[in-house]
Amino acid sequence: MKVGILISGRGSNLKSLIDACATPGYPAEIALVISNRPEAPGLGIARAAGIPALAIDHKLFATREAFDAELDKALRAAGVELICNAGFMRILSDGFVEAWRDRQLNIHPSLLPAFKGLKVHERVLEAGVRITGCTVHIVRPAMDEGPIVAQVAVPVQPGDTAETLADRVLAAEHKLYPLALKLVAGGHVRLEGERAIIDGAVAKAQAPLFVPDIS
Repeated sequence: MKVGILISGRGSNLKSLIDACATPGYPAEIALVISNRPEAPGLGIARAAGIPALAIDHKLFATREAFDAELDKALRAAGVELICNAGFMRILSDGFVEAWRDRQLNIHPSLLPAFKGLKVHERVLEAGVRITGCTVHIVRPAMDEGPIVAQVAVPVQPGDTAETLADRVLAAEHKLYPLALKLVAGGHVRLEGERAIIDGAVAKAQAPLFVPDIS
């Protein structure tokens, strides 16, 4: 399956997907990487791996819809079948999301539906929860909503700061996103209403994973 990756920054989740796609038998290949920020370091990561990378600066477009139209045009020209948002810091228009309905994944640094939006780790610590994590879901027009494909739980440690917690969750993201993409690209995910169901022998992969860290 040909995948387009949307980024805005350093591209750490992009790197994990590039590495996964390079493994034998992985059911996806990255056809194009696009950033809305021309200075994004992730573009260099893509180019170093021999993957076409394109900057489409959102500041050059008068409306969100005009930017999204250019994004859509580039993805379709590259033959992209599935989009992965990987640190893409733009809210996409409803029209774009519906045009790619059920063909766009996003990763969010919490156990959705909890802690949607920004400043996730600060809010997790303020709430005093003991477990956080990350989620890969199918994109819907509302922010951080859509069928959940996979989740991983990460413990909140005594003395955590937003930065230390973010680092631990990001390490989990780097494992979870390649797994979720493998499930979707491999044809193991089907939708029943707004629930993502993992088929057959790989159903256990839908269960939350736990990443222990007692250091």
